[in-house]
Amino acid sequence: MDDLLPPESIKEFETRLLEISPDLPKRLKQCADFVAANQDRIAVSTVAEMAEGAGVQSSAFMRFCQILGFSGFSEMQRLFRNSYAGGWPDYNTRLHHLRESASGSASALLAEFAEAGRTSLESLLGTIDPLALEDVVRILSQARMIHIVGLRRAFAVASYLTYALEKMQVPAMLHSSVGGLVTPHAIREGDVLLAITFSPYSAETVELTEQISNRNIPVVAITDTIVSPLCRVAKQSLLISEVDFGAFRSLSATLCLAMTLAVAVGGNRQEKV
Repeated sequence: MDDLLPPESIKEFETRLLEISPDLPKRLKQCADFVAANQDRIAVSTVAEMAEGAGVQSSAFMRFCQILGFSGFSEMQRLFRNSYAGGWPDYNTRLHHLRESASGSASALLAEFAEAGRTSLESLLGTIDPLALEDVVRILSQARMIHIVGLRRAFAVASYLTYALEKMQVPAMLHSSVGGLVTPHAIREGDVLLAITFSPYSAETVELTEQISNRNIPVVAITDTIVSPLCRVAKQSLLISEVDFGAFRSLSATLCLAMTLAVAVGGNRQEKV
């Protein structure tokens, strides 16, 4: 891998990251996961800051850059600075001033989370591939039944999407694993599974998607990075990034995407009727 030429575009970078991630040792896999979830930080961070975020030594992060084909971190950073020249999404800078003045009051926290949600929504159009979005809408619109799974943080999105589709008279079923009950055999030929999970990925969601994919039933995914385990089995994936405040991430952009899918699929189904 050391003889590889460096990626010449962000798309090439993402493709190579996806190719190498499954076979990386633990520390380098931490680097891959962190970079995939925080591409916006590469252009504005030092190698020490990136390494700290990934939980590794700077030397390990430099080795990760070289495995990708770069001579070091500076060359990788140059790719992102050139791509985002004049306006890369510097989320940390936008939230820094709010954090400096935060007093811990409810009003200050509201301002923090509102700013994080606003930034997530602003970046939504840039993180969603329009062609992938149209493809997901087409796949869901043709399904006999749309099965939806999303646990833990993703449960709010999965339950809302099921509710919205049912209101539009689109057959949809929520798989929640409540009480330890799982219902993979309810998913039949002609159906589609829509799976939603974000890092740290739900083992139950990943396991169900793998089972259904092995049965040659289409899986579409809403997840956060190209190294998500869902991307390996999904027919189509929608990648979405939520800006965090502290260790908390809202679902502002993800719920906006869910509403978009529900309305688009509902509209397509009504046109066919």
